[in-house]
Amino acid sequence: MRVAFYAPLKPPTHPHPSGDRRMARLLLRALKQAGHDVVPASRLRAYDRAGDAQVQAAIAAKGARISAALVRKWRARNAPGRPRAWVTYHVYHKAPDHLGPVVSAALGIPYVVIEPSIAPRKRGGRWESGYAAAFKAIAGADAALCLNAVDPEFVRPALKRGALFRLLAPFVDVLPFARAAKNRERHRRALAKRLPADEPWLLAVGMMRPGDKLDSYRVLGRALARLKRRKWRLVVVGDGVVRAEVERALAPIGDRVLYLGERAAAAMPGIYAACDLYVWPAVREAYGMAILEAQAAGLPVVAGRGVGVGDVVAERETGLLVGSADAPALARAIAGLLDDPARRATMRAAALARTREGHDIATAARSLDGVLRLLARRDAA
Repeated sequence: MRVAFYAPLKPPTHPHPSGDRRMARLLLRALKQAGHDVVPASRLRAYDRAGDAQVQAAIAAKGARISAALVRKWRARNAPGRPRAWVTYHVYHKAPDHLGPVVSAALGIPYVVIEPSIAPRKRGGRWESGYAAAFKAIAGADAALCLNAVDPEFVRPALKRGALFRLLAPFVDVLPFARAAKNRERHRRALAKRLPADEPWLLAVGMMRPGDKLDSYRVLGRALARLKRRKWRLVVVGDGVVRAEVERALAPIGDRVLYLGERAAAAMPGIYAACDLYVWPAVREAYGMAILEAQAAGLPVVAGRGVGVGDVVAERETGLLVGSADAPALARAIAGLLDDPARRATMRAAALARTREGHDIATAARSLDGVLRLLARRDAA
């Protein structure tokens, strides 16, 4: 089936890495792996960080022009590249979908939303028009797939009668991470050139940008400052415009930090596998792609619960969860696992098994294919 794919928050081709870009790219791969012909619909970024009514109006106007052009391009049944379904990834008040609903309705094809989110408290606020557009798109979807257990509370009641609803477990391509886990000692030797081999290595991965990421680094700094009497080192992967502020946030732990900067995706499995414990407060994070990747490489996790982190971390099985802004609790959880290498080893095995069984791209491909085929059968009936 030919499928039009669109990511209004951050297109797969965006130059700056993030969890959203990784998931958009993984969804493209999963759809292709399921045998579908995926057509990138548009690179329009509908994201408005600040809640500016004029910015939202300009995005909506541009979206109207692009959707009209796509309808003209694909209106004919035999038009080259005409999709038989439209899939949009991550629709919410800051990044509504102005394209998919219009094009899908005009072409008479199913409209599918992956990771829809409705925040009623944003109704009537700075993102009023974005909220209204996102709500309308979600309400008109033929299928909605949520990636965490929190969003369904408001998404399911908004769906039209007969719309499909599914939970889709966040996923990664497990294979390169599992391979890295098998070669852990080799990856560890490479990193040991810059770290003492006889101390546990903690790992944090996050782009250095204002807002939630910076807040997470600040909580992490306060937590680790409580553990200076123990032996450990912190490895940080990430870079960005607030690097100086991140370094200030981690300054209380002194020279125990190794900054690796931004690293290519291909290098990450080895970095995860080499370390001993993944630590991240996950302030206001939906689930945390890096948290899932860490477990895919066999790394136990200590994290904040965030919005949906519990959907990717099996508490007390693959990791420990605490309040996202609770630095003392984060410190206690980290200390407990630092003092218990046997428990870390048990969690390592559980993390490898759980990601392989429930969070692999092959499982996601089957789920996506099942939804698209069911919608196609409905259309044909």
